[in-house]
Amino acid sequence: MGTGPAFDEIMGDGGAATARAEFSALGAWLDTTDAAELRRRQQSAEATFRQLGITFAVYGDEDASERIIPFDIVPRVFLADEWKRLSEGLIQRVQAINLFLDDIYGERKILKEGILPDDLIFGNPQFRPEIAGMRPPHGIWAHICGIDLVRTGPDDFFVLEDNARTPSGVSYMLENREAMLRLCPELFRQFRVAAVDSYPDRLLATMKSVAPPGTGSNPVCVVLTPGHFNSAYYEHSFLADSMGIELVEAADLIVDDDIVWMRTIAGRVKVDVIYRRIDDDYLDPLVFRPDSALGVRGLIAAYAAGNVAIINAPGNGIADDKAIYSYMPEIVRYYTGAEAKLPNVQTFRCREPEALQYTLDNLEELVVKLVDGSGGYGMLVGPTASKDEIEKFRAALIAEPHRYIAQPTLALSTVPTLVEQGLAPRHVDFRPFVLTGSKGIQVVPGGLTRVALREGSLVVNSSQGGGTKDSFVLMDNGPRQRQSQVPNA
Repeated sequence: MGTGPAFDEIMGDGGAATARAEFSALGAWLDTTDAAELRRRQQSAEATFRQLGITFAVYGDEDASERIIPFDIVPRVFLADEWKRLSEGLIQRVQAINLFLDDIYGERKILKEGILPDDLIFGNPQFRPEIAGMRPPHGIWAHICGIDLVRTGPDDFFVLEDNARTPSGVSYMLENREAMLRLCPELFRQFRVAAVDSYPDRLLATMKSVAPPGTGSNPVCVVLTPGHFNSAYYEHSFLADSMGIELVEAADLIVDDDIVWMRTIAGRVKVDVIYRRIDDDYLDPLVFRPDSALGVRGLIAAYAAGNVAIINAPGNGIADDKAIYSYMPEIVRYYTGAEAKLPNVQTFRCREPEALQYTLDNLEELVVKLVDGSGGYGMLVGPTASKDEIEKFRAALIAEPHRYIAQPTLALSTVPTLVEQGLAPRHVDFRPFVLTGSKGIQVVPGGLTRVALREGSLVVNSSQGGGTKDSFVLMDNGPRQRQSQVPNA
């Protein structure tokens, strides 16, 4: 897992001039489509995104508070057998995450048996003691997971981090596909690509399946947003619209006698399932931050009474924590009785003296992250950091070692990407979306591929200048699956 030449997913090892045999049709498409034509199509997609308002906010950036995430026209492609293996690993991991959350807010057997140190849970700001003893409807905590994966070789996939709070990016998965269907229909005639446009239907079915028992055959579901100033507001409104359910803010909801009601022109309507896009801290001012104007007073009491399902469940943030991540191989083994099908990246827990010393001695070669960080912030990429940045991180590590983990710098796989000079390899990661309802776990056949647009960069986050690509999952030789809006397909 060193930093040698990266494996290119289309071209193979060693920067070959021709595509891997499985991708010869894609290689031919790239060879025969003029770079200017590719650029025209790419600009057309970005113009559409701008018109639709698919933007995200960069906090602290006064120049451009709202931006579109750059889109790349060259798709990333997963073979059917690769996807089958990834799906099995993702299902196993999400199953373990749900069992872990149920345990640490319940009996805490994993702590009693000494698999995890107590202070890793109880000293963790993402652990919510207020939730202990509560159980979500059907015992499901993480209904929507975005599990970030990286690849270093033909058969080498690793989990980079788990997102079980409010994973975002699914609107990009859907809009990227819409753009590719419109702009590159010939690719869908050459490749049998699994459709992703069923995601909103799958999400709504998942939500309805976890409604509290006794709700009835048509539970009322809503999306709760902090409002249009939030960086992912487009996605909140997009998903509510796609599912045909109400997008609400805190002022639209009221809790009366432990039941959640939505205010409407026609009067109050009882709410059964809330897909919240608000962090725990702001969810209910009676339980968490009392100064929150974004939350709903009494929501947690209604949840505790079993009268409403909250997706994802309050308290899930502990499963996202990068110190907990470092124990995921043990967590998977403990709850499923099997070895993890998707391995972690090797991780040094700086809270442990030996790991801290190793990290301090090798800062120039490692990636160091805050255990509760996200979006590429609070992170050191040793090989590309300045001496000044390294010394600042050294001081921070020594002062608060428990707040950091370190990992080797991986040679992330690359995919050909359209840059100013033409096509060039750029590093990618991947966020597939996993839905868990009362009827089981399903992996959406696609996901969000993020690409580091700067040459040599390993940082793919949109907040740090990354872009996105469509992610093709190829199907086996079964019947062709309908792709909406493919001309002459």
